[in-house]
Amino acid sequence: MPPMYVITDIETTGLNPRWDRITEISMIAFDGENVTEEFSTLINPERLIPAQITQLTGITTSMVEKAPKFYEIARKIVEFTEGKIIVGHNIQFDYNFLRAEFQHLGYEFTRKTLCTVKLSKKLFPGFRSYGLGNLCKSLNIQVNDRHRAAGDAMATVEVFRKLLMMEGKNGQSFQDVSAIPFKDLNPALKRQTIENLPESCGVYYLFNEKKELIYVGKSLNIRKRIIEHLRKPNGIRVNDMRQHITDISYELTGSELIALLMESAEIKLHQPLFNRQQRKTLFNTGLYYFFNEAGYCCFTVEKVKSDKNPIALFTSKMSARGYLENLQRQYGLCQKLCGLYPASGACFEYTIQLCRGACCGEEPAENYNERALRAIEKTEGPKENLFIIDKGRTIKERAVVKIEQGRYKGYGYIDLDCFSGSLEELNDCVHFQEDNRDVHFIIRHYLQKNKVEQIIRY
Repeated sequence: MPPMYVITDIETTGLNPRWDRITEISMIAFDGENVTEEFSTLINPERLIPAQITQLTGITTSMVEKAPKFYEIARKIVEFTEGKIIVGHNIQFDYNFLRAEFQHLGYEFTRKTLCTVKLSKKLFPGFRSYGLGNLCKSLNIQVNDRHRAAGDAMATVEVFRKLLMMEGKNGQSFQDVSAIPFKDLNPALKRQTIENLPESCGVYYLFNEKKELIYVGKSLNIRKRIIEHLRKPNGIRVNDMRQHITDISYELTGSELIALLMESAEIKLHQPLFNRQQRKTLFNTGLYYFFNEAGYCCFTVEKVKSDKNPIALFTSKMSARGYLENLQRQYGLCQKLCGLYPASGACFEYTIQLCRGACCGEEPAENYNERALRAIEKTEGPKENLFIIDKGRTIKERAVVKIEQGRYKGYGYIDLDCFSGSLEELNDCVHFQEDNRDVHFIIRHYLQKNKVEQIIRY
């Protein structure tokens, strides 16, 4: 049976599906040759439409005041797209907005998609522009009512019709990714299990025929990541894992930070067979300090020990030593007391007057330790109390990570409809988790590389 398509176009109040809403939608059922059904409507976004959007689309706030709200047409969209492939020009934009609207309603909307921009670049190479207007000019397709959902959707139908005519020529194909056969899979793994996977952020679990957990991972797009596991020839070990997968489960997190923290905790708890490299911490080298008999603060780089708390963690002795060398120069510390220059007497830098003489008792310990303790404070970071607020699993929810005195306490979720803004409510939603050196690195690294919605210090 040939696939059925739904050519889709939407108009919105802006570009961000997390904050903006759909103002118009057009869906055209297409069997590859003929249009079989159409559905188009304005949508009340329940907010003002910005002037620049009105200028582009012609849709005003007054035009949508009496239009149905999204929840009123949600069932129609589900039924209209059921079992069909959603096609659009830059479909990821439209699809992300649809998924966000459904997440707002607590529903996981998942469909197969095809993008006519990507397909056009593949099958019609050499065009100067692949924007819908310019592409239609190049293909001699007339566009009526540009930047309105129905007009753009119908233009996309004609683009897609030409793409279908090109499919198969010169070996070109745009067969839906999920329709490509998998190889070397365990026959007990049901195809429907793969098809039902969400395209959302979270943690996923792979099980073998004995229902034993063999792998835990995290991804911003669970379905895409697992399909990569099932397809890519990544080597003997990955092929072996692929052949043992008989079932898959997942837990949505919304926040990538929560997914990272959950993945780390689950691997430590369950010790899955194919997470061998992640069972043990990568940060096996620590930077420590102590006070010698003369009262001077000294530093040492050692393998991490369970009975000692390092001030910083590193993946190797070399990286730890490099960090310590920078710290020594920045704060004017003694090479010998930092363990960087083994000697019975003064360090080398004392002989060239770069060291103030802590190594031979010339600089008082009180003066030297003031700089050393500043270096320690910089390395450890502030012992802060804070809540990290990040996106949740739905638009009405936020993820919460709690840090107390610099230590990780756990995470949870809070419902914005029930949240009055108090710290007590944030605290009550957090479920306790184990604090360890890996989560410290995960949180610190994530905050350095990513933006979260809010950090509340208390």
